[in-house]
Amino acid sequence: MDVAPVLGPESIRVIFDGTLSEPRLDHPECVAVDADGVIWCGGERGQVYRLAPDGSSLEEVACSGGFTLGIAFAPNRDLFLCDLKTASVLRLPAAGGRLETFAEGAGGRRLRIPNALAFDANGRVYVSDSHGFKEPGPGIFRFEPDGEGELWCGTAFNFANGVAIAPDGRSLLVAETFANRVVRIAIREDGSAGDTEVVATLTGFLPDGLAFDAVGNLYVGCYEPSAILRVGPDGAVRALVADPEAHALCHPTNIAFRGRTLLAANLGRWHVSAIELDVEGLPLPPASETVA
Repeated sequence: MDVAPVLGPESIRVIFDGTLSEPRLDHPECVAVDADGVIWCGGERGQVYRLAPDGSSLEEVACSGGFTLGIAFAPNRDLFLCDLKTASVLRLPAAGGRLETFAEGAGGRRLRIPNALAFDANGRVYVSDSHGFKEPGPGIFRFEPDGEGELWCGTAFNFANGVAIAPDGRSLLVAETFANRVVRIAIREDGSAGDTEVVATLTGFLPDGLAFDAVGNLYVGCYEPSAILRVGPDGAVRALVADPEAHALCHPTNIAFRGRTLLAANLGRWHVSAIELDVEGLPLPPASETVA
């Protein structure tokens, strides 16, 4: 793994500084982009924010009173979020209305720390359950659009965190924070969970959020140190950008793409960061090590 960043801190742009704004942007842990290019993020008191595409204004759309972790949009444009306080997945209907409980568990098993979620092409949502701090446990839940669900993968992960569906739809990628790695779970033809394999070992980094670009590179937001890594389709790992002063990029967690712009939520501060990639996939020099 090559830890020398390709881009310097000067490449990181603060797209919206919510330190003193009204409403305040309250330590965002998550970020997502809707079909119209509008940026959404959450706050540490359960806020759901909508940020104008040009970063000119911030609106608090809803609030659970909990702690908003991962957020994602369903194919029907409903917004789903993981709430730490109630240990549940909430839904904000696209047609308007209030936050409502979508799922609290499945198959007689309660969610403990629902952390991040990702939708497949059929509208099924995969939810990581971090289980406990340095207390490995299952796993990955999957819910149908009507809320019926199951513990889809019962593997004991060491803090399952960010998730992303592979571009070909045949696997789910999971950031396993305290194992310092990203793993891939195969999605079998019948939809069940297949084998789990290590995609990248990220020694010295705590991976959090995951996102794919348009050409199949996987990006990893790292809570510590404050950095974003890139994993190529060949498994080569390279640091894309890092901020040693943890200012423009401060404990980044969830990440998301809007075109060629990579957005990062900063749990350690009050803003969303943006990194402009000059071309899709950002051609990088060969990594010094390939991690299988």
